[in-house]
Amino acid sequence: MPDRRYRVLAVATHPVQYMAPVFRRMAAHPGFGMHVAYCSMRGAEAAHDPEFGATVQWDVPLLEGYSWSHVPNHGSGAESFLGLRNPGLSKLIRDGNYDAVLCFVGYVRATFWIAHRAAKASGAAFLFGTDTITLAPRDGRAWKTSVKKILWPRLFRLADQVIVPSSGALDLIVSLGLPPERVTLTPYSVDNAWWMQQSAAVDRAAIRASWGASASDAVILFCAKLQPWKRPADLVQAFAQANLSNALLVIAGEGPRRAQLAGQASALGIADRVRFLGFVNQSRLPAVYTSADLMVLPSEYEPFAVVVNEAMCCGCPVASSDQVGAARDLVLPVNPDFVYPSGDVSALAALLGNALADRARLASLRQAAVAHMHTWSPERNIAATFEAIDIAVSRKRRRSTSAQPDPSSVTSSRAASQKIPE
Repeated sequence: MPDRRYRVLAVATHPVQYMAPVFRRMAAHPGFGMHVAYCSMRGAEAAHDPEFGATVQWDVPLLEGYSWSHVPNHGSGAESFLGLRNPGLSKLIRDGNYDAVLCFVGYVRATFWIAHRAAKASGAAFLFGTDTITLAPRDGRAWKTSVKKILWPRLFRLADQVIVPSSGALDLIVSLGLPPERVTLTPYSVDNAWWMQQSAAVDRAAIRASWGASASDAVILFCAKLQPWKRPADLVQAFAQANLSNALLVIAGEGPRRAQLAGQASALGIADRVRFLGFVNQSRLPAVYTSADLMVLPSEYEPFAVVVNEAMCCGCPVASSDQVGAARDLVLPVNPDFVYPSGDVSALAALLGNALADRARLASLRQAAVAHMHTWSPERNIAATFEAIDIAVSRKRRRSTSAQPDPSSVTSSRAASQKIPE
């Protein structure tokens, strides 16, 4: 049991299906007095998701089990600096008497700076971080990398403690010159117990039959938004190149690349072995993961990818490119051969061929995946978050104390200033 209890405000862009369980657990933790401030209600309310290219409303509880409030957004709502601007955060932080503010809004949004200024003014410790494992931006513009090399060391020194979700992100921040003790790894986690329980109830044979997969067929899964940086076309091409017998490729997700992928599958002569499921909501995902034999994430840019957590909790081994943040912490420990160089289609085709050549070995990795997820849990996340807050608050208080002038020196100074010169 912790001997301290901190009042904590978490600032989040919007309700997210994998963060809500973490907030519930934090609210139940004896070391937290927890409140969440949402800067928009996207996700909890039906809204158009530009990356899915569809209207999305998650079908699992997002707002239950913890204290939260909605701070109105006065910004445009666009993906820009002024798209998220929540001035009401200032009053919420100022009046809340918080020990710490956890900011899950990126510094490229005005709301981040509103929260930072308010936390500093109120004396609350301010914690934030990044989930990326590289300075290279998603759009590939080299000038952004150069700017980050200059900006980020100064940016992250604004944090009383930096929090990162993966080993790769930790190494990145330390490489910028921040002392290791200023950075805490808070493992990016999902509600492991929920995924495992849901998976145990799945009729795997029935789901596979609905896809047209026989008992002898291997099912390879892609589960992500159909966006260019996810590189789903690499998997379609590799699947065709591997020339796998008794195998299906199931694509779960929606986005602007769907029509192109369907055309690609047809041109490669594999359309009859590819299934497009479209957008799959959260409550249906356990059945999809549990019924697949291998999930592949070929992304060229992927800060972490909690779909890896979800799939592995459901006993689905994962292969990924080396640009996926979860590769080092989750994929490699289960099978080092399941990580390949991003964009190398031939390497991915060889990986698929090798994986499906030994179906017994592939099946054995189902248990290994679940076992590893027990080491990467929300309990570990919350314990690390508490530790980070404890460090940050202590550091903040030490600074505040050291900034206070010595009363005796103040008295001496006043006396000296009042002395009449001879």
